[in-house]
Parts: sequence; structure tokens; C-alpha cells
Amino acid sequence: MNRIPVTHAGSLIRPPELLSFLAAEEPGQARDGAAYQAVLGKAVTDVVRHQVEVGVDIVDDGEMGKSNWITYLYERTSGLESRPIDDSASTILPPSRDRQHFPGAYAELDALDAAATRASTSSDASTSSDASKSQAPAFAAWFCTGPMTYDRTAIDRDLANFKSALAAADKDISQAFLPVVAPASAYWLRNEYYPTDEEFVFALADALHEEYKAIVESGALLQVDDAVLMHEADTMMSRGQSYEEYRRWARLRVDALNHALRGLPEDRIRYHICFGSWHGPHAYDPPLKDAIDLVLAVNAKYYLMEQANPRHEHEWKIWEDVTLPQDKVLVPGVVTHHTNVVEHPELVAQRLVRLAGVVGPDRVQGGTDCGFAQGAFIHRVHEEIQWAKLSSLAEGARIASSKIWGEKAEV
Repeated sequence: MNRIPVTHAGSLIRPPELLSFLAAEEPGQARDGAAYQAVLGKAVTDVVRHQVEVGVDIVDDGEMGKSNWITYLYERTSGLESRPIDDSASTILPPSRDRQHFPGAYAELDALDAAATRASTSSDASTSSDASKSQAPAFAAWFCTGPMTYDRTAIDRDLANFKSALAAADKDISQAFLPVVAPASAYWLRNEYYPTDEEFVFALADALHEEYKAIVESGALLQVDDAVLMHEADTMMSRGQSYEEYRRWARLRVDALNHALRGLPEDRIRYHICFGSWHGPHAYDPPLKDAIDLVLAVNAKYYLMEQANPRHEHEWKIWEDVTLPQDKVLVPGVVTHHTNVVEHPELVAQRLVRLAGVVGPDRVQGGTDCGFAQGAFIHRVHEEIQWAKLSSLAEGARIASSKIWGEKAEV
């Protein structure tokens, strides 16, 4: 194939009619109804169609069936319960050096996210039959209080909606993906049941394995979102812990992820890392070069990572010193959710061409830094900008392909 394919990190902005169900006073009951199912199905169909229209090659369902990139897992797993945290809390995010050095900036950012989160009432925890989940407040801590088992009801629904939408768009499921959470990213889940941290993390990996397997067996690509693995370095060092302690923490979770991926073909796995989607300074993000061995240890073919925002764009150069293993593919962010500015297609092309010159053009795809919506109620850009960025991404990939392959480019 003489062209660079285009994809993205997964989460897209939900339509207002879907949000109205998620913000209902009794959202658990609303999501069980035929009206919600109809709205959800239409949302998936529309978001798949729109991705195809703007030129995205490898599409997803926009995570329309999830209220949040991480807490959806809590809705689908037994043995978990939520408890309120102090109403005065401004964020559920952990402390970090970034927060310590920019307290005023984060106070403003947290207020914006808190307002969006509280507007959703308890929607992030609504589908469980457990009373404590259905009454969960906007800010709640989640606890593992019993054995974790995975309920396939929601993923089977999501797969059915996705397949229907792909068929309507004349798109093959083999060139589509669904995002899921990684064991490390279930960060706000506190263990009160398993005897050790290792047993807890691997039990979570066993539950996630059921979801991972369902997606791969459907024919779709599986994308594992690991949004905490890198950021935890900053969090741990803000508590006075060493980088070596962080690496032990991270290595356990990489091993657990590979356990969750056991038996699944590597060529159907995408692994996405980021440093947190919030619009903060990110001045204390750890260098990618210091943890790239952990990333490459994950049994995946495709590696998606931030390289479009001004904190991480320079990191494409690590591939001049790090050997990309055979048959692996890089999917760098070449447009970002971190700014409202729509990247020029020529800039997108430059970013793709320079990386292709290092690792080879057949080992590069065009992607985004992270999702354009962290959750149903937290958007990182306006929906109009989201689609403009994806369109620019597709155009930039066409320009890059023409520069690389010339007349032989399949554009």
C-alpha cells in the first residue's frame, strides 16, 4: 500500500441527544429503554459515517456507548462499589509536580472539569444494579470489595451497534477498532479485597481479557488505552518516590496487560499511551525515551503516542536511537486535542514524512495525540474543530504519501 493510513485515538464528542440520556436524573433506567438504544445506535451510525466522510481510514464507534474512558469498566465489572469524596474536592486527579508548580492554573482547569462532571450527576456509574453505584456522586472513589468478573452485556451491545454502522458506511470491520482501558489505567480503583497489589492487578487483567477477546473475535482491532502508565512517574516522584520505584510499578502493569492480551494476535492490537488529556502545562511529563522500553514490551503491533503537542513533538527523534522492532507500526499524534488551532495539512505532512524517513513509510500511520472527549461531558475541543482536525489529518496524510511515493502514491 503506497500511502499512509489515517486513524485517531478513539473518543469523539457525543451528540446532545445522547448526552440528555446520560444526564437524566435516573440514567440507569433511561439507558435500559428502547429510546436510549435507538439514540445510541444512531449516534454510532452517524459518527462512523462522519469519520469516513472526512477521510479517516481506520474508524471506531467514538466510544458512544461509554460515559467515560475509564469508569465504563466499573459499570461492566462486578465486585466494585463507589463512595463519595468530600464535596469540597475540586478534582479526582492525583497530586503531581505539575500541580504543585502551577496551582493557580490547575485551580481554573479543575473548576471547568468539575462543572462538566457535576452536570452529568451520577451518569458515570449508572448501569449497575448495585444501589451504591446507581447513587454515586459526581466525585466518588471506587473500591474493589469482592471478586471481579466481567459482564459482556454492554460490549455485545457496542459491537452490534458498531457492526451495523460499519455496514451502513460500507466499511469492513477488519479496518476498524474499539478502544478499551488498560490495567494500569484503572487507576482510581482501590483494592480492599485481594491480598496483594499484584493479585489485584492480575485479577483486573483477567476481567479485561474477556472484553479484549470479545473485540478481537468480532474481527475488529483492539486498542488498549494506557493513559496513566506515563503520568504516574510524575505522581510518584511528587510523593518523594524514586524513578526506580515507578518503573517497578509500571513493569507490573505492563506484565498484567500482556496477561490480559494472552492468546490474542499481536497484529490485531493497538497500544495507546498519553500523558493525560487535560490542558495543563505538562512541564513534568517524563521523557518518552526513559520509558520507551516499557511501551515496546507490550505485545502489540501498533503504538500510538503523543507527538503533535509542543511538549512532545520533539520526541519523534528517539527513533533515531531506538530500534523499532520488526513488523511494528508507529501511529504518532500529528494533530492534537491540546489546542483549538487546526493544524495545517502541510504541517501534518511534514510530521509524517520526517518520521517515515527514520523508520520507513510502511511503518507509519497518521493519528491524534488523544481523544477529543475525555468523557461524555468533558470535551477537549469543540465538535466543529474535532472534525476539522481529522479532515486536516487526512489531507496531510495524502500530501505526505505523494511526497514519499510520488506518482505511485495511492491517494
